Amino acid sequence: MQSLIRNIAIIAHVDHGKTTLVDAMLKHTGVFRENEAITERVMDSNDLEKERGITILSKNLSVHHGRYKINIVDTPGHADFGGEVERVLTMVDSVLLLVDALDGPMPQTRFVLKKSLDLGLKPIVVINKIDRPGARPDEVVDMVFDLFCELNAKDEQLDFPIVYTSAKLGYAKLDMTSDSTSLEPLFAVIESNVHPPKGDVNAPFQLLVTNIDYNDYIGRIATGKIYSGKVRAGETLAVIKHDGSVIKGRISKLLGYEGLKQVEIEESVTGDIVSIAGFDSVGIGETLANAENPVALPYVAIDEPTISMNFIVNSSPFAGREGKLVTSRNIRERLDKELRTNVSLRVADTDAGDTFKVSGRGELHLSILIENMRREGFEMAVSKPEVIFRDVSGKKMEPMEYLVVDVPSEYQGVIIEKMGPRKGEMTSMQPMGESIRLEFIIPARGLIGLRSEVLTDTRGTAVMTHTFHEYAPYRGDIPGRKNGVLIAMEHGETTGYALDALQPRGILFLPAGVEVYGGMIIGQHAKDNDLDVNPCKGKKLTNVRASGTDDAVKLAPPRILTLEQALEFIDDDELVEVTPKSIRLRKKELDPNRRKRK
Repeated sequence: MQSLIRNIAIIAHVDHGKTTLVDAMLKHTGVFRENEAITERVMDSNDLEKERGITILSKNLSVHHGRYKINIVDTPGHADFGGEVERVLTMVDSVLLLVDALDGPMPQTRFVLKKSLDLGLKPIVVINKIDRPGARPDEVVDMVFDLFCELNAKDEQLDFPIVYTSAKLGYAKLDMTSDSTSLEPLFAVIESNVHPPKGDVNAPFQLLVTNIDYNDYIGRIATGKIYSGKVRAGETLAVIKHDGSVIKGRISKLLGYEGLKQVEIEESVTGDIVSIAGFDSVGIGETLANAENPVALPYVAIDEPTISMNFIVNSSPFAGREGKLVTSRNIRERLDKELRTNVSLRVADTDAGDTFKVSGRGELHLSILIENMRREGFEMAVSKPEVIFRDVSGKKMEPMEYLVVDVPSEYQGVIIEKMGPRKGEMTSMQPMGESIRLEFIIPARGLIGLRSEVLTDTRGTAVMTHTFHEYAPYRGDIPGRKNGVLIAMEHGETTGYALDALQPRGILFLPAGVEVYGGMIIGQHAKDNDLDVNPCKGKKLTNVRASGTDDAVKLAPPRILTLEQALEFIDDDELVEVTPKSIRLRKKELDPNRRKRK
């Protein structure tokens, strides 16, 4: 029944406890059996989400609480996956804005909240982790109110209900003094404050597709909210494409949600969130409508990409050793498949047949795609990320980011000094217990390579978060990487003897016993020029010296770069070679003589 349906999305900054709160809500409503083995953060279902502890893809579930059916959408907290957030907010009637009781609102909180306020949704504010040492829930509520005012919330949006929770311990309170051992107060607030979905159950059927999945047995599955009318399994519907064309087809399967599981259902009505199979040509943002009277629904605009990089067929001497999928056809097919579900991504062909220009919302957005591809057996090279400039009335505009750095007070000078050459502009500085929160508006170009420098300079104590702010006039040149690199001269296996001699020259990226090729980057030079070195040189056996004494060589641990660190580190004339087993850095031009000529 439409009046008993509640559709909500949970929005928050990364690691503020969204997915843990979903776990607690599932337990409270009895979705899990008493003896059922439950994984933590059950909604983070793919391997990368589990490893990184972040939500990347938005997911749906449904719980029954008393007479009410509550459809919950868990959204990503990182602005790089904003395309996911923008889509799913069109399915819901309210949002739970989750804020950490110690950290307060963070850049991504601001990003997802702005999107929901723009859509006219009235949020419910949930102050989570109130059991955390140093929690300051009252101060955080004031900070949230200030953020609402800053984002020009309407009067009715400013009158938001507040719930205090500990998702980990599974309880909620309406004020800090009351005793509570369950999430019942949270469910009461959702049921009384979220209005049932609008729409006429007797009108012709309309559903806006906000998610696409694929199943080997039943093909493409389109998920969305029913805006009007009702739908039955086996019915004939029309797909209204972006260009206005209409394709008719028959529903092969109608699926609803019970807890975390998709179950087959016979019928569904206005306001419910359902999945429909049987339409192979349907895409995100298109409308499934009544076959006799097809009317399209308006689609929310998705923010355009801000960063691009080239995906290139791997041409290194080690090409094809570790990956199964290495050709341009393989890479193009995989990118086309990603475009079907990843609405913020753009892929364009270039003049070179083995190179594709891929644009996304940020470094993390693209690096997650690369990481997924290498796990699937792909092998390729990727170039340095570049920001996408725009031309507005003849003026060059570039993307600006809103950056927040939480850092111990003794390092605040180091951070402020870092921002000058990168054209960062400080907007706020606030004490936060023993640390200081610094806020900047900085060009997106200025963030490339910044994280590793900041972590080095603050001994790993700084916490950096950023989100897209706006396009603004070009701020001028930003200096690139200060240091050159150490480049292997020839093919061979690195030796402890050779690396020991190279240690004073800079920071090494490889241990001994690793195979390298000419033109591969093996470390960072201590000076600003590139240096060709031989890391494979062995110690010659003579009458005086024994080759076995190599065992006594003491090498400092190498700096092993992750994919994100490698993408930040490389310069314009360098590439990151990505394979299922390795991440290597190399020069675009492997021949040292040709490099010198350029």
